Amino acid sequence: MGDSRQKSAPEQGTQCPPVAPACQWISTTTGRIAFDGHTWMTAIHWAADPKTGYTPTRNHGPRGMNATTLLIAQECANLKECRPGIAYLARKLRISERTVEYHLGMLREAGLLVYRTKGGRVAQGRDEASVYERTIPLAFDEAHGIRVVGEGVQRRPVGAADTARKALGKLARKAARKVRRPRRRTPVSEQGRCTLMEGGSTGSSSASRSIPPSETKLASGTSSHPTPKKAHRGPQKINKIGRRHQLARQLIDNVPWLSRASAPRIAWIARHCADAGWQWQEVQAAAEEAGPIDDRDSRRPSGLLAYRLKGVHELYASPTARHLMLTAWEDSRLRERIRHQGWDGPGAAAAEQYTETAAAAMDTIQAARQTQAVSAADLAEATEHPQGDTNIEALSRAEVLEHRQFAAQDPTYVRNLLEALGNRDARRLLTNRLVDQALVLLRLTTTEPTPAF
Repeated sequence: MGDSRQKSAPEQGTQCPPVAPACQWISTTTGRIAFDGHTWMTAIHWAADPKTGYTPTRNHGPRGMNATTLLIAQECANLKECRPGIAYLARKLRISERTVEYHLGMLREAGLLVYRTKGGRVAQGRDEASVYERTIPLAFDEAHGIRVVGEGVQRRPVGAADTARKALGKLARKAARKVRRPRRRTPVSEQGRCTLMEGGSTGSSSASRSIPPSETKLASGTSSHPTPKKAHRGPQKINKIGRRHQLARQLIDNVPWLSRASAPRIAWIARHCADAGWQWQEVQAAAEEAGPIDDRDSRRPSGLLAYRLKGVHELYASPTARHLMLTAWEDSRLRERIRHQGWDGPGAAAAEQYTETAAAAMDTIQAARQTQAVSAADLAEATEHPQGDTNIEALSRAEVLEHRQFAAQDPTYVRNLLEALGNRDARRLLTNRLVDQALVLLRLTTTEPTPAF
């Protein structure tokens, strides 16, 4: 009478037996071809498990599969044609070629890789890489009760034992995660340690088991450290965001009615001025140009600053325009201080000296402007034809550059040339940029309407 009991599921602790070299070919293997990389990586993780995995038969090289084996298998799983060159894997994973050979040999011995074509030396001394086929060993199917249909290496799975589904799910999750290179722990220095890094709670002394450092590695005070300290560099160059916050902090520290404002909000409001290279004095002058601001009346300083600074970075685009605006603002503040304190106050002497210095500077500027006006008149007279037209082409390049330099320094020089030569010839001589810039500066520094040329 035959035994009618069903066969029990195979034990999950079945080891992966080594495969003989003669069975490491596609024609002699007992395994089946893995049709996708994920299924093959599932078998790789099973073989790499030290409890149920594969143990090498040789007595040299790695003692078993490790993270390097998983990295090499991951690279092979991503290849469309499994033809990994040893030099390519060594360069990609930054390991030696001998290490790659060791781990490829373990994959073949575990039945996970079989030869389809074995590489070797071909013509002109060039090495040809071996072509492998990714296979799943028969021990994996037996360990998990996997049922297959078909014949030979073309067998395909159709089911698995119920008791092995949990283990297969765990292996599938491992195969879905990308294997990463483990971080190496490099020593700080190659010299011997001064203190012993051993110890514990045992009764015997740890010093009895320690090997003292050699006499050549003892610190004598004369040898230099293998990793010398780097020289301290100077302050790093501030970037755009840092410049905005720096300007905001300067405004909060120096402008009274901004002392209660938020630095990030002020940095965002004054971002255009900071990007254009404004100083905090110029920002304050632009904000108080329409009138002085009392810190007791400014309930929301950031909103008031945003209202006062709207469009000023386009109005005062050049450094010359900002300098004239700042000078006019400082002069107005001085006059206001003198008006409130009186000429007999404590600051009368300083105010009088400042006024004399400003008057002397204005006299110098006026004399220079008169000289430039004479030069403009001479230019108009020298370039005039008998018919009354101007001949700008008669000027040399040095003279043209000199006139443009005068125009960049003083806007009134441009106005004199516009009156003497006309709009068309003056723009040909000085360029449109200098003429437009001078007209904007003249419009800002005077209340009289600028004539339309």
